[in-house]
Amino acid sequence: MEDLCNSSMRFFSDQHLCFADIIPPSEVRARIEVAVLNFLRILTSPAPAISDLPLINRKSSNRRVSQGLLTEVSWIFLSHSFCTRSLMRANAAKAFIRVWKVMEMCFQILVQEKRVTQRELFYKLLCDSPDYFTSQLQVNRTIQDVVALLRCSRFSLGIMASSRGLVAGRLLLQEPNEEVVDCSACGSSGHAISGDLNLLEKLILKTDARYIIVVEKRLAEDRIFNQIPSILITAKGYPDIATRFLLHRLSRAFPDLPILALVDWNPAGLAILCTFKFGSIGMGLEAYRYACNVKWLGLRGNDLQLIPEQSMVPLKQRDLQIATSLMSSEFLQENYREELAVMVQLGQRVEIEALYFHGYGYLGKYIAKKIVQANYI
Repeated sequence: MEDLCNSSMRFFSDQHLCFADIIPPSEVRARIEVAVLNFLRILTSPAPAISDLPLINRKSSNRRVSQGLLTEVSWIFLSHSFCTRSLMRANAAKAFIRVWKVMEMCFQILVQEKRVTQRELFYKLLCDSPDYFTSQLQVNRTIQDVVALLRCSRFSLGIMASSRGLVAGRLLLQEPNEEVVDCSACGSSGHAISGDLNLLEKLILKTDARYIIVVEKRLAEDRIFNQIPSILITAKGYPDIATRFLLHRLSRAFPDLPILALVDWNPAGLAILCTFKFGSIGMGLEAYRYACNVKWLGLRGNDLQLIPEQSMVPLKQRDLQIATSLMSSEFLQENYREELAVMVQLGQRVEIEALYFHGYGYLGKYIAKKIVQANYI
């Protein structure tokens, strides 16, 4: 599978699609140094100028989607369309300076052989450069600017993922030189997923599961993995990088296990599924590293007959905005598009918890029935 992915990447690179590399600290530092030298060279030339910073454009108009020619997995990519950060434009001057500030900070982190989370980086920048950084969102966007400038991943910059994710069920995992963790014995909340992608890559994984089930919110309270031999994984909402990375790691370690998603029947639930399945435009340069062949198990439109009318909730304005965004994306497959249209037409949303109308032990029965219906047995 890894060879096929690499072949696919080379194919799409030839079509002028670009991505961020995972590279060693020494090469990242070298790329930062080259950026500084190029800036100084132009500044001290006979016709001195302050050069713009050329960044890969991260807008949806620059998005491309591979169609899984060599594998069943499709990815979101960005093509070689550029935008710039310029000191000479009043509305972009601070963004220009932020890029240099974050590069400086990342250079220091790499020299010291440290790693920081985006939150830790925000507080460091807030103290060092309060005139330029006032919110976490500014830091997050600037990190993506640096990724787009240097073409290297966030992890290569020394920035760790903050993780909300949990994993439970029929999985034994072991960090190098540490004790084995049995994820079926970690209590109702499961085992917390580390934000250190390097550590996640080195995990020793063993399982007797037959399925990997991505759950939008709930995890181990029902101990579904005792009824259905499975690994359960959740990001507790919109998926963070570390949870997506671990799911992709599981898909590589156990390529024969189908990955099934159980999400709310609403546009946000479908958006969560699509992020696991295709990646995200916000991480277009890195998306292919986390995309997995996820199948939509439930909730589905044909499950509405199981749901009492009192459990249906009107769609919110935010739901409609998400639906519009999904409808405009070229990666949404036709059967998903049709189901999204039904959601909007009915104007209703249903949460997974509505299934408990049938009793607290019903969720496992529901999943088992859906697996049989979809012929995943």
